[in-house]
Amino acid sequence: MNPAAGTALAVLLSLVSAAGYALAAVAQSRLAAASPASPDGRGALRALLARGQWWWAVGLNAAGALAHVAALHYGPLTLVQPLGALTLVAALPLGAYCARRRVTRTEWRGAAWTLAGLVGLVAVTGPATPGEALSLREALVVAAATALLIAALSSGRRHGPEGRAAGRGLGHATASGIASGVASALTQTLTAALALDLPGAEPTWWQTALLAVLISGFATGGLLLSQAAYRGGLAAPLAVVNLSNPAAAAVIGVALLGETFRAGAWGWFAAAGASLIAARGVVLLTKGDGGTGEAGAATGTGAGAVAGTSAETGAVVEAGGLPAARIAGLAAPETEPAGVPLAG
Repeated sequence: MNPAAGTALAVLLSLVSAAGYALAAVAQSRLAAASPASPDGRGALRALLARGQWWWAVGLNAAGALAHVAALHYGPLTLVQPLGALTLVAALPLGAYCARRRVTRTEWRGAAWTLAGLVGLVAVTGPATPGEALSLREALVVAAATALLIAALSSGRRHGPEGRAAGRGLGHATASGIASGVASALTQTLTAALALDLPGAEPTWWQTALLAVLISGFATGGLLLSQAAYRGGLAAPLAVVNLSNPAAAAVIGVALLGETFRAGAWGWFAAAGASLIAARGVVLLTKGDGGTGEAGAATGTGAGAVAGTSAETGAVVEAGGLPAARIAGLAAPETEPAGVPLAG
């Protein structure tokens, strides 16, 4: 295949990947909105796995990942990785369409700032020379440190003011991106182990199996953490996931693999500036998120969003088998007559 055709195919596959990830994010956001929050968290995972929408989201994420890997086969990382940032651009109008609203001007501004920062980070944090894979010992240290970091980011009380809930959502999103980034780094190590090209002594079968288990754990954990993050909306958590993923990979590359910024010492300042630009975008997305009904559904304040009804038509749409009027009654128990038990 000639270079021009390879580049065109890489662009096409990158767009398919971004569309897959965007559709998956919207599906997860809608699922989070339609899933009532459990006070003690019991049965939440079982209920999630029983939903067909969840498995659609898993399939879309897998399709996006496969398309991304295929794009890297035909095109350079400097082309494919920035195109992956289009996930946020595609998810915004898709999420707004599903919620029957328009994307706000603040959201578009936030997306533009976030994209600019993300592209800047990707542009300067790539390796100047091909890097090596992590050794088995380094991989285990990274896995242990990442597990502790994820636990710290995802910890917190389940109840609290709306601001704290939004903060926990961004914490989950950060943990999700880090988990996915570490899974990618460990995948590189596993590939080197299978090719018998791992630094140090040749790994045994159980060490290779352990790497595979760690990759599966971090990949699954990243998916579940993103699902928890989308309880606070779509745009801001998705932006944080897309930022923390390459950031985690860059930290591993610079700290352990001898990779450097493309611009040398100036790359540190460029990366810091890009991070500030992206952070500005996340703040705007948090303020301009029009999906308050979806976020409120997770806390019991958005009954109309849970039922998926239209305020203009008043149409009854079922969510988990409950009609909209009944869900609205559940969201406002104080309107029930005294002595009459709540339905559901």
